[in-house]
Amino acid sequence: MEKATKTNLVAKAKNFISTVKEYWHEPAKGNYIPYKEIASLSGAGFGVYWTVLLAAAIGLDASNFIVGASIGLRPKDLAVMLIVANLVGIPIGIFRSWYYDNHKMDGGKFLPFIRKTGLPIVIISTIFVWLPYEHMQYMTKAVVVWFMYMLLNIFLCFYNESYTYFQQIITPDAQERANVMSISQVIYSLAPTITGLFIPLIAGLTWGLNNIWTYRVIYPFFTVAGLIIGTIFFRKVRERLILPKKQPEPVRFFDAIREVAKNKYYWIIQAAAWVVFLESGYGVVLGWSFVYGHGGQYEPSLGLANTIIGNAALWSMLLCPFAIKWMGKRNLLITANATNIVLLLILYFVYKNLILVCIIWYINSFINTFWNIVQHNISADMRDYHQWKTGVRVDGMFGPLGMIGTIIGFFTGMVYPTIYEKMGLLEDYNVLYNDTMRNNLFEVLILFSAFGALLNLIPFCFYDLTENKHKAYVDVLKIRAMFENHSLGMLEDEELSSAMEIIHEAKENYGKEKVTVDKKSDKALLRKAKETNLAIERASIIMEDLNKFSTKAGKLRLSQAQEDMESGIDHFYEDAYELLKKAKSMPKTTKEEKEIRSDAIRNARIKKESYSLTLRYGKDYITPPDESRKEEILSREAKNFADSMKIRHDLKRYLKDVSVHTRIIKPYTDAKNLIAQAENYTHYEELEEMYAALETI
Repeated sequence: MEKATKTNLVAKAKNFISTVKEYWHEPAKGNYIPYKEIASLSGAGFGVYWTVLLAAAIGLDASNFIVGASIGLRPKDLAVMLIVANLVGIPIGIFRSWYYDNHKMDGGKFLPFIRKTGLPIVIISTIFVWLPYEHMQYMTKAVVVWFMYMLLNIFLCFYNESYTYFQQIITPDAQERANVMSISQVIYSLAPTITGLFIPLIAGLTWGLNNIWTYRVIYPFFTVAGLIIGTIFFRKVRERLILPKKQPEPVRFFDAIREVAKNKYYWIIQAAAWVVFLESGYGVVLGWSFVYGHGGQYEPSLGLANTIIGNAALWSMLLCPFAIKWMGKRNLLITANATNIVLLLILYFVYKNLILVCIIWYINSFINTFWNIVQHNISADMRDYHQWKTGVRVDGMFGPLGMIGTIIGFFTGMVYPTIYEKMGLLEDYNVLYNDTMRNNLFEVLILFSAFGALLNLIPFCFYDLTENKHKAYVDVLKIRAMFENHSLGMLEDEELSSAMEIIHEAKENYGKEKVTVDKKSDKALLRKAKETNLAIERASIIMEDLNKFSTKAGKLRLSQAQEDMESGIDHFYEDAYELLKKAKSMPKTTKEEKEIRSDAIRNARIKKESYSLTLRYGKDYITPPDESRKEEILSREAKNFADSMKIRHDLKRYLKDVSVHTRIIKPYTDAKNLIAQAENYTHYEELEEMYAALETI
């Protein structure tokens, strides 16, 4: 038996090595990423962690050993500093989000930002820890820390967001993305494991985790090493977005915000994010137990504890793709959060026992890693859904709406600092050596965290974007891109084959009844029945899009578009308010009636905005602004600050004029685009012939 097991393991190992060799340079059929690129992504992730892990550890929070215990800033002062930093960060964040969606640099949409912002992060974070805080007055320390934090985060936010978004578009396939992220995280999780082990050990051999000199030794080494590793491997990965090949029109800031605000899945994700701060309160228990508990005698062992606990993440990374496939992202998130609530309640009763705390932390690390991986995946799914729903791809523009969470954070961010100070923790963190004070604080933090975990769970009960729906939406995007690229004369054979295979499978399954199989049947039969039913579900979404111009609602939509086109680009919609009133009174009993009514309301609102803007700005805005204005503004040479401000003002005015013009003529341009899309869809038979000819080669 033992010999057979060993033989089986050897066979599996050989098969794995053979598979890796076969798909090292080219991906397997149906996939997008070869193993070589997965390896590069893993190495890049390792570099990212060492570049930003320590830089991101500089936080305006009392639980932060650097600004709290080492530099000695009070919890409430840190909270106020964070609020001011977030206020200043709002316009910076808005600019960052707008820039992502309106500028594509050489090398991709996000990769160039990763490559350009790493070095400033390393330099600023190293300077941060080497400033002579021990010789500064309290107010000077606070101001210097705040300024350096803001400067660091300008680059850090670009770096972190770019890396997050990049992972979400490395492949359009949700399951492959989960697999790739799982594999790469296994590799690059070694980075925090190494730092988690050695930083406490170095601290134990030097000045301790609550002394700034420890960080002056650590930061230059780890951040520079991370930058070098990341720079090498980021040259070997690329982005993959499913977009038509024509140059997209710039995404207007407020137009994008209006569209993003209609995305229901975005609000579900955000609602969970708004309360996650409350769940995080217990996070200080482990570190403070080692550093301050038992007189601080176990502080050198914190590195070993972190390493062992970090190992838990390895298993969840390996299991996550299977868990997603088995449970689905939504159910996995809910299960993980429910488990976390139970763990926190247990922690409340055993936090004085250091061994039990480590055991709970190990399980918690295992569970939370599922959460972290799935969170990135559902965010990517949400963006793909938005592109399917609206026809517009936006990534960065989801950021400005997230500023609502920042504003909420102005109030919620004071919760834990207030608790800290009410319970006696001010600028002298040595009070945490007092067992009674520390234990009372821990109990409050753990209970608040358990309540926060419950609040965080609730929004995902309303999340219904399944993996199969997402796959269907991505399939539709491929089909739309095929039609549009064909109209542009830029269709590639691979695109044609991929899209037509999707259509043929959908046609084969469309209209079929779902298969019912006895649950006691053979596993292979059950699996086949499940796959068939999922294909039938996808077929409905795909064929609905292909046939959208032949339905009653589609014909009415097309008829209205023809009417709007014939009215002309300069039509004045003085009857817009009446149209909106009439649209809202339309019946909404059946699914078809609801669709027709929704289309009518949307169309009337667009005309209402056009009418209002024409009244406000005049009919001259029907004519597009002269592009030479923009060229002239950009070609100016700024000799001083006043010239720079004048250029910025004039450019802003030009962009506003473009935006007003775009919204005034939107009824016409929307109609024109819809008619063009309908025309593209009429070329289906021609594409079938091209595909058939391709198959005979």
